[in-house]
Amino acid sequence: MDKPLYETQHEPATVTLKGHNYYNGVHRHIMEYWRKFRERVAARNQTTELDDDLETLEEYTQRWRSVRVIYFTMFLMALGFSIILTGIWPFLSELDPTAGKEFMGLIVAANPLGQMIFSPIFGRWGNKLGTIRLPLLISLALFSVASALYSSLELLNNVKYWMLVSRFLIGVSSANIALCRSYLSAATRLNERTHAVSMVSLAQVLGFIIGPGLQALVTPLGRKGQVWFWGAMHVNMYTASGWINVIMSLGNFVMFLPGFFEEHRIAAREIMVMQGGTSERETWKAIKPNYYSAWTLIVAFFVLVFNFVLLETLGTSLTMDMFAWTNNEALYNMGIFMTIAAIISLVTFVLIEPLCKIFAERYVLIWGGFSLMVVGRLLYIPWGPDPPKLAIAYNASSNLSLDDPLYLGCPVTQDWCPELPALTLTQFIIGFALTSVGYPIGVTLIQTIFSKVLGPRPQGVWMGIMTAAGCLSRVMGPVFVGSIYTRLGTYWTFGFTSIMMLVSMIWLLFSNRVLIPPVFEKPPIAMQVIHPKDKQNDGTPNEESDELLVESKTIRIVPSTQA
Repeated sequence: MDKPLYETQHEPATVTLKGHNYYNGVHRHIMEYWRKFRERVAARNQTTELDDDLETLEEYTQRWRSVRVIYFTMFLMALGFSIILTGIWPFLSELDPTAGKEFMGLIVAANPLGQMIFSPIFGRWGNKLGTIRLPLLISLALFSVASALYSSLELLNNVKYWMLVSRFLIGVSSANIALCRSYLSAATRLNERTHAVSMVSLAQVLGFIIGPGLQALVTPLGRKGQVWFWGAMHVNMYTASGWINVIMSLGNFVMFLPGFFEEHRIAAREIMVMQGGTSERETWKAIKPNYYSAWTLIVAFFVLVFNFVLLETLGTSLTMDMFAWTNNEALYNMGIFMTIAAIISLVTFVLIEPLCKIFAERYVLIWGGFSLMVVGRLLYIPWGPDPPKLAIAYNASSNLSLDDPLYLGCPVTQDWCPELPALTLTQFIIGFALTSVGYPIGVTLIQTIFSKVLGPRPQGVWMGIMTAAGCLSRVMGPVFVGSIYTRLGTYWTFGFTSIMMLVSMIWLLFSNRVLIPPVFEKPPIAMQVIHPKDKQNDGTPNEESDELLVESKTIRIVPSTQA
């Protein structure tokens, strides 16, 4: 039966209206959920102390904007080191086949050497100026020039020396890391410090991970690439990485210009308010840092970074010696290991802050950082049943490739190969995993506790010393591989590093009391004894005639008969 006319006429409109209402309802729920989500994020990011007269909400927002610029700067400095690292040897061997691997080792070491020398200088400079803007602008300009120099090597003579100069200058510019760490300590509250240092360490790790990836992305450009500006600018698979550094550093340069970057130093002001002081400078001058704990943490930082850099430097050659892998197998397998380790490290960085809310930072450092590194080093002492497969010396006249099984394994030129047992793959993987967890915890919490132990004073010089200690370990790592591993073998290499880590951990355990950051509390207000001189008619004290006698921490009403 047909529907009445009025139903058929209004049904489409009704359906459309229902659909419109349904859409509006869904849209309203989504927008309401989004509003609540933003409010939760804002509430989580906003500190609860914004009503303590230290800063306004606008100042808080600007301060954290400046901190995020520091994150990007630390990321860029790590990227500037890693993006070029994988291409140095093939680029150098093409431009100057006579350079050799020994000179390449000098080029690799030039970066941390420049950073090590100039980190305390940059830190002292920032302290003297009272601002980090000018030193950072100059260092970023130098970073751009040095990266452009690297990408223009094809236009120069004596290529290997200019490459050495460019890498050294990039290391000098990277000394601004000391300024970044110093500013981070000054621009964060005590309860924000662990999170901020974790994010800075995460930014550096991301820089080291993404750098080789960007280098791989530009390889399709090939050796010839593109020639721009009438032959003055070559862009190919080697030079593109340098130009990427130039573009990103120019963007970072703009971030530090007035109007974009505003310095906000809250650490000294926070301590001043806690102690009831009236001058930030007088407050931090009155607080003397514990130099023993500061140097303890610097030595611990050197030991930790040295062990990590040693494994990073030795990893490929160690696996080729122990497991008889070819070059391609070693690069592929180590690439997988490094990727998994990077993911583990990223997760670890996220977990550091929650862990430190449950346990004291120094205990997380010792038992979560150093203990795992110690076990990781001990696991690298070989316990295989047999010596590793021996590789005979390469003979070009045999018409065999380098990947032939005869040439794979531990070279007979290393005298220890036939005598010592082989490292097992299980040992290597477990030890690598423990290092991937222990190192992020250790390096983050050492810097966090270090900044808190020093107090609210300008930390440029101290952060420069700590940065220099890390750079020294990066310089010594390759030297240690050549002098100890190649000549004496795995027992000496990992036995020595295990003892080094264990002694450092024991030292931290015995010194754990001095690793407690000072607690800054407002001194108790001296209260006063009230002596009523007169009494009213009803026997109660006359408040208007009370007399202040002596200071006390509590209020006591002294009857006139006892006064």
